[in-house]
Amino acid sequence: MIAGLEGRRKRVCVVTGSRADFGLLAPVMWAVQKDDDLDLCVLAVGSHFLGSHGKTIIEVEESGLHIDERIAVEYDDSAVGISVAIGETVIEATTALARLEPDIVVILGDRYEILAVALAATVLRLPIAHIAGGDVTLGAYDEGFRHAMTKLSHVHFTTNSDSTTRVLQLGEEPWRVHEVGSPGVDALLDARLLTKEQLEFKLSWRFHLRNLLVTFHPVTLQPATGLEQAQELVSALEKLDDDCGVVITGTNADSEGAEIDAVLQDYCARNPNNAVYVTSLGSLGYLSLLAQVDAVVGNSSSGLYEAPSLSTPTVDIGVRQMGRPRARSVIHCDAHAESISEGINAALSLGRMNVVNPYGDGRATERIISALRSLPERNRLLLKAFISYQKVDK
Repeated sequence: MIAGLEGRRKRVCVVTGSRADFGLLAPVMWAVQKDDDLDLCVLAVGSHFLGSHGKTIIEVEESGLHIDERIAVEYDDSAVGISVAIGETVIEATTALARLEPDIVVILGDRYEILAVALAATVLRLPIAHIAGGDVTLGAYDEGFRHAMTKLSHVHFTTNSDSTTRVLQLGEEPWRVHEVGSPGVDALLDARLLTKEQLEFKLSWRFHLRNLLVTFHPVTLQPATGLEQAQELVSALEKLDDDCGVVITGTNADSEGAEIDAVLQDYCARNPNNAVYVTSLGSLGYLSLLAQVDAVVGNSSSGLYEAPSLSTPTVDIGVRQMGRPRARSVIHCDAHAESISEGINAALSLGRMNVVNPYGDGRATERIISALRSLPERNRLLLKAFISYQKVDK
């Protein structure tokens, strides 16, 4: 038990920075809030506050969760804008965490705004628990951020066996590593998804005979490549028959995101009968649509993490998600129009199929809560030894 916690609940600060991580973290937040031994506080940062990305802080507010601290840094999606925002977030997170005085800070994934919070927590000597460390994403600088967060963290909740191995290869002590699966699968299995009729009302759009969900993000380690790939994607979408509807969601808050969004919005404007663009569907809306469409197309991790649990085929484009484990329902293709078209046709022919999701069984949250409740005292958490890697049986 963390030193000084005798007679009081352990204060757990969960950090959310975007629409993507909130959907994954919500089950954990609710479970912490309901637990008799834990006390939840929420720190919201990052693109949640950007109007250009749907101001998704509204979704957090409407969920019923109390937001204890807000770091609303205004920035654009340029490389300079993002870099400056990281620095400002470190400053704001330092004062926010000092006010909250958590016993442990829970972070997820690989985003730059979350890395900024992790840096602040490290200097304040606050233990960090990291969800989804050890994953790989070849085409994004998120990979470097993720591995950096692993080294800054003191407890690791990995989503699959390959990621567990990588965290151990980074020198982390085996007792700190818990292979739990993805809480995003928990959120999916527990959610009361919207019906097709409710989605049509939300989108002001009608489903077609066949339907695709398109989510395409910048390839941040290959400047200008993401925009070229988005144009190739649009060329493939232009070849679809009239009976195929397309719903496109906005990009992450990354460099080149605005340019990619403009290309996708132009496609929808030229094809109003078949296609619709939505900046953000919200977590429930996105998962509900994922359950209704015939395939998800793009380079989002949701096509690998959540789609298999819904038996929805995925067309994974380019290198952004290269290296992640993938179910049999995931079809990889090059980022060229012809290859994308072939991938879409293959996915539509594949249809819905029951597959094993490599990211867990829907019990990640209960495993995370169990580990949080039984953490050792603070000094043991903070003093990390580097272990020369040898694959161990756990």
